[in-house]
Amino acid sequence: MSISRVSLYHLETLLWIDRLGTFSAAAERLNTTQPAVSARMRELEQRLGTRLFRRDGRTMSLTAAGRKLVRDCDPLLRDMQVALLGSGGFAEASGVVRIGAGEIAAASCLPAFVADLKADMPNVGLEIEIDLTANLIQQLLTGRTDIAFAAGPIAHPALKTQPIGEVALMWLASPAVAAAFAAGEAQLPVWSLASHSPIHGRMRDAIEASRIAQESLNLCNNARTMIDIAKAGGGVGIFPEPMARAEVAAGALVELSDMPVLAPVAFHVAMRVSDSEPVLARIFERSALLSLSVPPQF
Repeated sequence: MSISRVSLYHLETLLWIDRLGTFSAAAERLNTTQPAVSARMRELEQRLGTRLFRRDGRTMSLTAAGRKLVRDCDPLLRDMQVALLGSGGFAEASGVVRIGAGEIAAASCLPAFVADLKADMPNVGLEIEIDLTANLIQQLLTGRTDIAFAAGPIAHPALKTQPIGEVALMWLASPAVAAAFAAGEAQLPVWSLASHSPIHGRMRDAIEASRIAQESLNLCNNARTMIDIAKAGGGVGIFPEPMARAEVAAGALVELSDMPVLAPVAFHVAMRVSDSEPVLARIFERSALLSLSVPPQF
């Protein structure tokens, strides 16, 4: 055994393999290649003189020795990361944090949150990806992102979540379309978010309960585009209130009366349970203080 030849990057790589489940996911998280990750693990096994992995079919699993090393090293590396932050605390933190967000959360609370975060952690690089909730959760589980802001309930044993508020939904149309609807016109184009959106089912139920002709339902996977279509007189839509707030205030969109009540949509922030990096934990704690309707205060 040659402990003196074991480097921090060997142990960090081992921990990311354990957290994400595969060599390829760990390689992507560490911005390296899968062959490089495999080489690091071979070096670690050689220098410790023990097998850390065994092959199970097409996958690699930790041996008992590997699991013990992970359990022993995880708190040590976490404490070292805290110590390396120095007297400046999180202001001296560095690295890259990948944030995934749904379109609604991104438009509602992410800009101010990111601005405050960069002011307090100027050396931490942020990579932000806007996507649908289903994709966000998958990216989080596979290590492509570190934190996700998503709609709907998030239930997975590998993730921990915190609610960040609810978003109201509104029936909206341009003034001309709203006037036609109030006059009894039911043959109007209706717009809803696409079927893979967690909000789609709620929208479809509300549309079916309304007096709008059902054959006129149209789908779009982008709420901002739907707002622009409605502003142009392209039909009636169900929209997240924060995203349409400016258009309603300017009179470009008006709320329809005598329509089925729309229940608000809950949003959550999520991260992997296995992540113990102090910077990620701190960002998650801050994100849990967010409100989709109130500016963030820290």
